[in-house]
Amino acid sequence: MVNNIKDLTVVNWIGDREGIFQAITKVPAGFMIATEIGSEVPSLNRWKKGALQTIQFKGKGTNYWTTVFAKKGTKVILLDEKLAEKIEVGTINQLFYNTNLMDHNQYKAVNAKTWADKAFLLNE
Repeated sequence: MVNNIKDLTVVNWIGDREGIFQAITKVPAGFMIATEIGSEVPSLNRWKKGALQTIQFKGKGTNYWTTVFAKKGTKVILLDEKLAEKIEVGTINQLFYNTNLMDHNQYKAVNAKTWADKAFLLNE
């Protein structure tokens, strides 16, 4: 899973732990805001193109936030496996087409043929 995308670090920090998520997004005025987004693993298609910068996770019983998705310019530099499992080809093609996530070799490797197929899980 997610092993052939250049300059992308894949982590497994969420695992099976419970906790809450927070998103750091860029608003139209140009500054960043932090928003708590709940306890379910978020889908990356809930934000407009270019808005999402970082997703953080705070595990139950901890007092610190761990970054589980990070974008730097037009490169996604960090992605947790739990987030990667949810990403569909259409999400990448619409919202992250100018990033390193868009990789036709990756789509081919997981047998993705439509925008509804998962980009990082094998599609049967």
